[in-house]
Formats: sequence, structure tokens, C-alpha cells
Amino acid sequence: MRAAPRPAAGFTLVELLVALVVFSAVMAGTLGFLRSQGRAMSLGSDRMNAVQNLQFALSTMEQRLRAAGSNLPDAQPAIIYAGRNVVAFNADYATNVPNDPFSVYYDPDVPAGGVTALTKAQRVILPLTTVAYPDTSYLTGGINSSAETIIFFVAPDSTTPRADDYALFEQVNGGPPEMVSRNIIGSPTAVYFEYYRLAIVLGGAISLDSLPASKLPLRHSVAIHLALADTGAAAVIDSIRGIRVTLTVTNGQSGAAERRYTLQRFMELPNVGIASRRTCGDAPILGTTLTATGITRLDGTPAVRLAWNAATDEYGGEKDVVQYVIWRKRITDLTWGTPYLSLPAGNPTYVYDDAAVTSGATYQYQLAAADCTPSSSPTTASAPVTIP
Repeated sequence: MRAAPRPAAGFTLVELLVALVVFSAVMAGTLGFLRSQGRAMSLGSDRMNAVQNLQFALSTMEQRLRAAGSNLPDAQPAIIYAGRNVVAFNADYATNVPNDPFSVYYDPDVPAGGVTALTKAQRVILPLTTVAYPDTSYLTGGINSSAETIIFFVAPDSTTPRADDYALFEQVNGGPPEMVSRNIIGSPTAVYFEYYRLAIVLGGAISLDSLPASKLPLRHSVAIHLALADTGAAAVIDSIRGIRVTLTVTNGQSGAAERRYTLQRFMELPNVGIASRRTCGDAPILGTTLTATGITRLDGTPAVRLAWNAATDEYGGEKDVVQYVIWRKRITDLTWGTPYLSLPAGNPTYVYDDAAVTSGATYQYQLAAADCTPSSSPTTASAPVTIP
């Protein structure tokens, strides 16, 4: 006879409960470990982003500030305003004219209003201040200076609910401010910019001396730089040779997850205080004529082609021609007005196509050569040209 089969052995209820408890404990530990790792990675990523943003902001400021004072006429100040949260200065930093030998950078997309100096008619109120600038127009060779005004300032960030959340902005001339960095911890009394000036110590040695925050803000209050009145207290700002920038940023979190990072950088001003060259003598001799011819470009649009040879004093004589100045007017205009454009010297012949013309209009152009004093040659005018 065959024996009856035994039923298969299984888990008792107690064994199942013990297994579930052990599994839950293991899973809880695993999930807790994964969560802590995730938080650590998130904080590490936030920290890296905050530090990178801060380094970008400081590098941007340093790049601009090192150009402060470059290619300025003597009357135009290098540093305009020096405050705890605002610094404004002049520099020939950007140009939209190819082969410009004076500007630091060439960018064809820079608008025309961002590559030349502000005129008195274009004066603006410096951000976070009541100071209107400029008091006068600064000319080089009879045309507007090519050194634009650059302003950095730290202001409250209106896009976040935190009262201590600030942002660093950059503004060129009267253009709209652009945000450089955010998540900056700030307050109305915070000192972001510290200034260092030349000072004479015992024995006649020259060193850098920090300006106390209680002396700020400094401003260039005299309209003409190096004028007789631009001395004493009014000229303290001219002695600034370095700026220490201190910024503290967060990772954008709040509470226990917030992390703060502070970076400082001392920024030299190598172009401030350097006198302009005075190697030029008499006004340049032009010695050439200007021709204006109506043309049709490859895309079918009309233009006026301007052509002239190098001035007599560019490659001979005093050899001091640095640029050419062009005026344009409609034949119905009574005066030439302000210069239309300027082009750097350095070629045996010159050709420029003016495509900003209107069909049916008649234009006339005028040319002069300019040296570094600045002085301009007598002008020569083209024959009128009518746009088809």
C-alpha cells in the first residue's frame, strides 16, 4: 500500500511577521541613505552653481574695470562715482567698427548708443543715486569721445520674497540694466565695493591706502577733468587705483538647507591716471578728396559708396592721423550737424558703403582727418548724390 503524501511545509504567521519587519528595516535604511545622498548631491550642485555664478560676476566686473580710463580725452574722467554699492567709470571698452585700434573689444551687435560717450543732452541719473551725468560733452578730434560709461550696482532683487536678496547689475550709458548675478545677501548698509587710492607715506614713498566707508560716496563733481577747480576734495576720486569687491551669495535655499559663500577680489585699475599722449603737432593736412557714388548692393538695396585716399599727414609729414571723421546731410539741410561716423586710420585707401539711405533722397558727405591732440583738418565735401 502507498503512504499518503505529507502536506508541504510553509511559513508560520510569526515567521512572516519577522520577515516583514526585517525587510521594512532594511528598506527604511536604504531609502534614508539614498535620500541623504540625494540631498548631499543637491547641496553640492547648488554650492557649485552659486560659486560659479559668483566667480562669473567678479570676472565680469574685473574685465570691465581693468579697461577704466582707456582712450579718454583729457577732459573726460576715468572714475565718475565711487559708492558702497555703485561704481561708475568711463572706458573705450566695446566698438562696432571693424579694425578699431583703440577699443578693447569688437562686437558688431553692440548698439550705437553703447560705443560712444554720453553727451550733455543725453545725461542720465546714475542708478541708486541722485547724480546726473555728464555735465558736459567730451570730444576727440571734434567728434564725441568713443569711451562709454559703464556702471555696476547692487540692488534688491524684486523677483524674490526675501528682504535680503540682492542682485548685481551692469548698465552701459543710458541703456537698460542687465543682471550679472543674483542670490546675493545684502542690506541697505552693506559695503560691496572698497576703494584704494595712491597715498604718500613717510619718506615720500607711494603706497595704496584704503578709503574708509565713511568717506563714501565719492563723485567727480567738476565738469571738466583736470580743470583748475578739479583739485583737493573734488579730485580725491582721481587717485583711486584699485577696488576690492566682496560678495556673499546663497545656494537659493532657506532654513537648514541654506549655504552661504563669500568671495573677495581685488581689482587693479591699470589705465587710470595714465596721461594721454601729446606727440601731435599742428592740425592734420588732409590733401585728398571725397567721392560719393550711388550703388546697388548684391542684395538689391541701394547704398552710397564713399572713397578717399590717405591724408597727407598719415604716411608723411607729422604722420599723426589717427582717424577720419565723416558728416552726412540731406541736400535740404542747412547745417552738417554732428558727425555721422568715424573710422580708424591705417590704410592707403578707404572705402565705406553707407546703406542707411532712403530712395529718392539726395545726400552730401564731408570728410576731415583727426590727430591725437585732438585736432581736425579742414574738411572736404563730396558732390551731392541722389538715391534711385
